[in-house]
Amino acid sequence: MTATFLGIPAPAGVGQLRGDRPFPAAARDALADSQLRRNLGHATGVIRTKRAAAVGELDDWEQLRLAGEAIKRATMARLDDHLVRLEAEVSARGGTVHWARDANEANAIVTGLVQATGATELVKVKSMATQEIGLNAALADAGIIAHETDLAELIIQLGDDVPSHILVPAIHRNRAEIRELFGRKMPGVDPSLTAEPRRLAMAARAHLRRTFLRARVAVSGANFAVADTGALVVVESEGNGRMCLTLPETLITVMGIEKVVPSWRDLEVFLQLLPRSSTGERMNPYTSIWTGVTPGDGPRSFHLVLLDNGRTAALGDAVGRDALHCIRCSACLNVCPVYERVGGHAYGSIYPGPIGAVLSPQLTGIHAGSDDNASLPYASSLCGACYDVCPVRIDIPSLLVRLRTAHVDAARARPLPTAEALTMAAAAWVMSSPTRFAAAETASRLGRLGGRASGRLSSLPPPLSAWTSSRDAPRPPEETFRQWWSRTRGNSA
Repeated sequence: MTATFLGIPAPAGVGQLRGDRPFPAAARDALADSQLRRNLGHATGVIRTKRAAAVGELDDWEQLRLAGEAIKRATMARLDDHLVRLEAEVSARGGTVHWARDANEANAIVTGLVQATGATELVKVKSMATQEIGLNAALADAGIIAHETDLAELIIQLGDDVPSHILVPAIHRNRAEIRELFGRKMPGVDPSLTAEPRRLAMAARAHLRRTFLRARVAVSGANFAVADTGALVVVESEGNGRMCLTLPETLITVMGIEKVVPSWRDLEVFLQLLPRSSTGERMNPYTSIWTGVTPGDGPRSFHLVLLDNGRTAALGDAVGRDALHCIRCSACLNVCPVYERVGGHAYGSIYPGPIGAVLSPQLTGIHAGSDDNASLPYASSLCGACYDVCPVRIDIPSLLVRLRTAHVDAARARPLPTAEALTMAAAAWVMSSPTRFAAAETASRLGRLGGRASGRLSSLPPPLSAWTSSRDAPRPPEETFRQWWSRTRGNSA
């Protein structure tokens, strides 16, 4: 087991990935929110249905998945070469490349670039990388306002909220909640605004257009970068990305180093996999591709910030690096029975769901004790649905099991054993002796005294009350296995 899984020091700024509470505590609150569960159930169900229909149209879908997996695996094996090539091609075409080891460096680079323009505000394309590093907060500390332009991200920003889904950040809110939020927080909104999706979109469009027309700086992420030519790619559905990428004078792109692909032929595969897996569309409505700076067309200045922030450490594990293959389609979230019930906020990370349960510990380390990452690999039933829908065939269940193993191994090194370890040791001691095991069986039958007519136990004393506080326990049987064997087999053995 490598240091990646056992727990490496977290990169500077990566603490912004974590929530205030571990997953089990946050999940309990989410499960108690019936409106949240209804919102999630409806939205993920619709997306699953659309995806299944879009994928079902292709006879070679599995071949495309295999191709995507192979491209990612080959790219990660030579990632350093591809990144050097990408830097050279971007630079040759008038762009400037910056390397950021962690969140602090990336935020400092972007803030400095914006300040150099004299701008005090900018527009943003939806970007997981900038959320990962907490860029908006860093810019605000420097007196710079970042305007989110993706509709869902705008909803999140207006509500002082945080995203709960990779593709649909505001999936936890319904139309009525959004209408109320727009009426309360959006300047100049029509008081008669209804909850009709078209009317909500028109209100957001009118609000954003004024911002687009005055912004001199834009910040984006990137879905892919083509090393052969230095081209950057953003795919989106609303057109806000196209506005951000073409209108401002200065464009700054923050991209995780794993997003590079070697060639245009490789990009062709992912542009077939991504839209069908994410939105259930044959192709995304807007694909913006730009290469450096073109005089008279688009931004006059382009900067590419290549972000590490723990990715190199994850790359060092021959198995764990598979998590870096993720193309952020969110298909695994939409089929996960755990995510569908608790939502993204419970994960305490901007990468929720099955891939988040793997990726966050990969980027920051899996630790025993108080580190919240330790609980994420257990936020799964290991049903395998996430692997079945992953467009690049990331074996998320196997990675989760491996992370669980790492957590257990790390716990064994602690000076004081955990309550679970003590319980397992006690159980081993009892079960290693026929006499002690027989006595335990007899003692367990006392539990029948507290059983209901239905054969269930609704209340047990601490620490077993942690179980019965949320579910019933089965009542012990009337006779033990030993008693049954003695009665039915006698001395025949």
